[in-house]
Amino acid sequence: MSTLITNVGELVTNAAPGDEPGRGPGSFAALTGAALIIDDGRVAWTGPAGQAPAADEVVDCEGRAVLPGFVDSHAHLVFAGERSAEFAARMAGRPYRAGGIRSTVAATRAAPDEVLRANLARLTREMLVQGTTTLECKSGYGLTGPDEARAVALAAEVTPEVTFLGAHVVPPEYEGDRAGYLDLVCGPMLSACAPHARWVDVFCERGAFDADEAAAVLAAGRAAGLLPRVHANQLGPGPGVQVAVAAGAASADHCTYLSDADVDALASSGTVATLLPGVEFSTRQPYPDARRLLAAGVTVALATDCNPGSCFTSSMPLCVALAVREMRMTTQEAVWAATAGGARALRRTDVGHLGVGARADLILLDGPSHAYLAYRPGVPLVRAVWRAGQRVTAPVLDDGQ
Repeated sequence: MSTLITNVGELVTNAAPGDEPGRGPGSFAALTGAALIIDDGRVAWTGPAGQAPAADEVVDCEGRAVLPGFVDSHAHLVFAGERSAEFAARMAGRPYRAGGIRSTVAATRAAPDEVLRANLARLTREMLVQGTTTLECKSGYGLTGPDEARAVALAAEVTPEVTFLGAHVVPPEYEGDRAGYLDLVCGPMLSACAPHARWVDVFCERGAFDADEAAAVLAAGRAAGLLPRVHANQLGPGPGVQVAVAAGAASADHCTYLSDADVDALASSGTVATLLPGVEFSTRQPYPDARRLLAAGVTVALATDCNPGSCFTSSMPLCVALAVREMRMTTQEAVWAATAGGARALRRTDVGHLGVGARADLILLDGPSHAYLAYRPGVPLVRAVWRAGQRVTAPVLDDGQ
């Protein structure tokens, strides 16, 4: 059955006429007074509302904005427990350190599958009703072969974008044997996880893994058929970005502390800089310099980094608002980064835009413009969500009457 979404005040397509979305530099693009037709789970037509072809079903947006579904390319959703006390301590002045991950590891190891699955379902539902239609999900809170394999298998139940992150931190039982843990990650653990994953990741940071260790993990992952991505330059200057670019990683995530050489490396590569402003909000670290990256021609994505320690938000709208206010991105740049940019970070061409042929993932905002995401921060503006052409939230324009 075809659906006509019409009387759209602003239709953000991220697709210019004749453009092949998802390839080339890409930029924000929108139509006013527009309409869109969904057919067989795909975008079949976009254009002026007055020229729209007939369809089986009609949805009148009454001048509201329609955007591509958000693409959250960095999240850690398979875990148990919570770390609110750690957050409160940070707000009282204690700096963030990578070692807090270990408390979540202990809780996750102890949790049965049904607890992890229920928490994963709750978080993915939270994301969906806030407009996230594509998400990446990492392991990294098991850090044993069986627990990491369990994590990636659970993640694969909710998304094809599964990342093996056995190299998150060195667990306590390997405190005096880093080489032994790396052998485990690159050997039996990787073999157990690779069948359920698409990506391999490593936390290349002080307190986690150095450049040589990170490069070894990525090389092993590639040999097992996984594509690389890297946690890079979050806690201070370091080698993470250079490791990511050298490995041909799809993305270097965080990018809070960058040298000129790091920026140049990103600009001359296909590696996306994925910025995670919710982390800086939750840790009181400096925000990444998005303007510096954009001025250099770096492709920028936004993601939540939803996790129980450094950033426990599932809200892409919040990340858009923070990017505009704190990282000096324009509203157009931030929305592109949260949609098309996230798709680039996942090397996807079927999502993040509403060009003809795209998967019909779209959100209806309770406002006439994409700018409302930053203009009205903290307000639940997502009125309806379609994923692959199917409406997956409450009926459009239902005011509860």
